[in-house]
Amino acid sequence: MGAYITDYQYYLNGGTVPTDANAGSYQFLSVADIINSYMLIYVGDDQIVDNVPRYKVRFHAKQAIKQLNRDAFRSFKVKETRIGSDLKMIMPSDYVNYVRICREHNGVLYPLTENRDLITADAYLKDNAGELLFDGDGEVLLGTSELDKNRLSNTNELNDGDQCYYYNVGAKFWLDPSKANGNPGYSIDRSAGVINFDSTMRDELLVLEYISDGMEGGDDSKIVVNKMFEQYMYAYISWAILNSKRGIARNAKDDARKLKRAELANARIAISDLHPSRLLMTLRGQNKWTK
Repeated sequence: MGAYITDYQYYLNGGTVPTDANAGSYQFLSVADIINSYMLIYVGDDQIVDNVPRYKVRFHAKQAIKQLNRDAFRSFKVKETRIGSDLKMIMPSDYVNYVRICREHNGVLYPLTENRDLITADAYLKDNAGELLFDGDGEVLLGTSELDKNRLSNTNELNDGDQCYYYNVGAKFWLDPSKANGNPGYSIDRSAGVINFDSTMRDELLVLEYISDGMEGGDDSKIVVNKMFEQYMYAYISWAILNSKRGIARNAKDDARKLKRAELANARIAISDLHPSRLLMTLRGQNKWTK
């Protein structure tokens, strides 16, 4: 369990700036508190898990956090940046997957469409005789491709007709619905760790909503989990330790796995956002006529 704080500390951070630093903090427990509690309560000679070092508990706790951030949590981070002349954005260090990528204009967010066709490439460098050039380690040299040069130098915005299928090929009845979006497009290059944009995003304001791995730079005091998942964290750590040990009975491992699954299901139900008012608003449209 995390340390309790007074209302003065919660609402005004004890008078220290920023005064809202503790807002909402009671919802979460840090991974450092999880590890301390686990070592105190679940490790010992009279427990199923015994003689386990703290670093192993810390490792499995972080693996559980990563899994929860990917599969169970509905929270995500939002970052804003202005796209420069290089038409790219470096992914945040804790990036797992995007939720939505938008262009901001006058306070309105316009969702962008992912372009799964290639919009960037590396070019092989060649000598005057057309032969490939290599570095001292025998690896071929790469440079900026003509595709990238044209994309970066293009200043023309795409009009409605240019949005048809492969940009200006065929009549409008060739429109591919997956590309039917008048907003700029982007392509994610995971190997390079960047998001590339077409030329219409130059100098535009971008808002990226993405799922985080929750590792917060490796600082245990900043890595947090919703307190409804506290029992799941303990069950996950116990299962992971037992599952990696030799000489543990199969039924003990199975019991630990079943407990882990049960605690995850219970925690998901506890934090579910199924409210009657939301369901009622959705059902109001069930008798709406459609053409």
